[in-house]
Order: sequence, then structure tokens, then C-alpha cells
Amino acid sequence: MRNQPFPTELINTITLGDAIETLRALPSSSVDMIFADPPYNMQVEGTLKRTNGTDFKGVEGSAWDEFDSIAQYKEFTRQWLTEAQRVLKNDKSSLWVIGSFQNIYIVGDVLQELGYWLVNDIIWSKTNPTPNFLGTKFVNRQETLLWATPTPKTKYHFNYKTMKELNGGKQMTSVWDIPVSAGGERIKDDNGEKLHPTQKPEKLLYNVIISASKPGDLIVDPFMGSGTTGAMAKRLGRSFFGIERDETYRKYALRRIAAETEISDEFTNATFDITPPRVKFRDLVEANFISDDEKIYFRKSEIFANVSSTKELLFNGEHYGISKLGGVLSGSDVNANGWEVWHVERNGNRIPLSVMRDEYRERLLK
Repeated sequence: MRNQPFPTELINTITLGDAIETLRALPSSSVDMIFADPPYNMQVEGTLKRTNGTDFKGVEGSAWDEFDSIAQYKEFTRQWLTEAQRVLKNDKSSLWVIGSFQNIYIVGDVLQELGYWLVNDIIWSKTNPTPNFLGTKFVNRQETLLWATPTPKTKYHFNYKTMKELNGGKQMTSVWDIPVSAGGERIKDDNGEKLHPTQKPEKLLYNVIISASKPGDLIVDPFMGSGTTGAMAKRLGRSFFGIERDETYRKYALRRIAAETEISDEFTNATFDITPPRVKFRDLVEANFISDDEKIYFRKSEIFANVSSTKELLFNGEHYGISKLGGVLSGSDVNANGWEVWHVERNGNRIPLSVMRDEYRERLLK
């Protein structure tokens, strides 16, 4: 199936309506990424009390999180995931969905029944979790994100090197230590009360968007809530489309997103994952970075080769590639890294060909 254009009038907007019905109206194979924070089906009996006697406001009373049965919730999950699967681009796209122990196993089961391909599960480890006020079980300090593609053959975007750099030069693991939204990040209503009980932290969406998308990609959130996905998409140079059934949430989300400013840096642009242009030794000669008649030195010795008229290097009357000849002179049957073992002389100093290659690439990218 060919990718379809997404309606331009919907880009960077939030539609007021039902997630499933709105998804059904979108064109097939038109979306780069979906981030979904669906209802968790986590209604509790009665009112939870803090240790000081005050009420703890969870999701009780929230109509969007009320389901009559597990079967009803599973059918709801199946319907929205079916439409999400249809609108995701068939060639390259991915879905992220977050949940807690009440619902994530249902979501994962339905994902696999529908033929999605699971890439990873990521644990959001909350550094400031809500206490278990009654002391009846362990404090729940984690939620799970499932990262999947709509089919096993669908490719996905992953900025591996960028995430490694973000993690201090170490591979990013599937456990992310991130605090719950609090302080100035927490969206409040006009009465100063927290707007949405399950607002996700900006750092969580930052990681998702930076790791699995590129600038200009379209990110759809079927359950926009307080607008974290839209706000972070705008900040990080991506487009978004949101769906929200509650007009109050939609109003505050739009206000929040309008106040965002786009940033552009090595992480938003995934500079670390950009594959540099392929360069041949002959390219440097043709661009006059290296002259036809100069000596190309093996390491910092006095052994040298000349520029070959038919390939790369001429040595003892034979034509060689820079890596092949590097291996021969190293006494190995294995090719050497020609860009590092061969040097040119500039201002009395020997510098490796790799430096000349980098200068040439910089010119190409300007």
C-alpha cells in the first residue's frame, strides 16, 4: 500500500471527538508515529485517603476511564488499535502505547493478535511515585511503554547514536528513570487545581520522540489529554495531530501548545545518526584536495605511493585501493583502514586521509 497524504488542515490541530471514530476518518498509511496514552481502566472503590486525612484525587469520577467489564475494555482496545494499525505508514512507522498493570497486558495481547510487531518494552521508573496510602501492597513506581510496528515487515526509525549520546556515551537501556510531572510542569486549571490526573512528564515524551522520529514527522495522539505529546512535538520540530473527547482538556492543551517554542539542536536533529556522504579516494583527487603528483605516505614512514591514474594508489608499478595496499604493507591478508594508514603532508606535518575526507564532506554539506 502506498503512503497517503495526511489532511493538511488537520496538521497541528486537536479534534474534539471520539478517538475510534476520528481515527476511522483518517487516510490509510499516512502517519509516521502514534503515541497513545489510553484509559487505564483503573477505577477504584471509594475514596483514597492520604496519611494526613485529605482526599487523594486519582481517576475516580473520570468518565473516560470507566468500563463495565474487562471484555468491554478489551473490545475498546481492539477497535482503536485496529484503526491505528491502518493509519500508520506501511513502509516505515511505529506505535508507542503506555499503560500500567491494570491494562498493559490486555494492550500487549491485542497488539499481537492484530499482527503488530513488538520492538521493545520500556519501563518508566518513577523517581517520585505516589505512596501506597493504605499500606496494603508495594508502592507502584513503574509504567510500561510498548513500542511496536504495524506489521513485522514495517521498518521503524531509531536514533540509536543520538540516544547513546543523550545517555552520556552509554547504550540507552529500556528502563527510564523520570519523575512524575510536578511543579511548574504540572498543568493547572483556572482554579489552580491539577488539570489531568494522568499527565505524562515532558521528559518521557522527549525520549520517545527523539528516539523514534525525525524532524517533520507527523505524530498522532488519539488521547491527547493535557497536550504533552503536542507540546513536545512542536518543541522538537515535529508535526502533530491530537484527538480529545473533553473540551476542557482540549482548551488547555491548545493553550499550552501555543506557548511552546521550537528548538533545534544536535538531539532534535539526530545529528549523531546522520550517515555521512560516501567518499572515494578519487573524489579527493578530482576535487583538488590531493594533487595527481603528490606522495601519499604509509603511516608516518618514508614509504610512499603515488596517485594512480586508473584506481587509487600506484606502488611498485601495481595499482591498489588504499585499503588493499595498506593491508599488504602491514603484512596482512586483511585490508587495512586506508583512510587512517595513509597520510599526506601539509605544512610539514603528516595528516591521515580521513582528515582530508572530513574536510571534503564538510564542503559537500554546505
